[in-house]
Amino acid sequence: MSGKYDTAHPLPADSERGKTYNPLLPQIEKIVAVMKDIADSHGVKVAQIPVAWAIAKGTLPIIGVTKVAQVEDAAKAAAVELTADEIKALESVADEMKLNVIRGWEKEMK
Repeated sequence: MSGKYDTAHPLPADSERGKTYNPLLPQIEKIVAVMKDIADSHGVKVAQIPVAWAIAKGTLPIIGVTKVAQVEDAAKAAAVELTADEIKALESVADEMKLNVIRGWEKEMK
């Protein structure tokens, strides 16, 4: 959701992530575009917006990090306060996409 991968720059096709997410990249690009606009308005990175969104929804985001900079970005994301209109915009595009990114081995929370 950081915008690193898109239809022009997909994940490796032979990877599990590529097999799962490459077919969804056209849809994912729609929500990344909204997140980019919001990130720009807050002066933060796109990847910080999904973390801020999860926090705004009252959840504790569990993120995967492999670099110190990713930990620092996640910490900064906690300080981003999304407006009601920004949350509404994110929710609207997410609902429109009907995007389900739960992989076969993951269980949906109910």
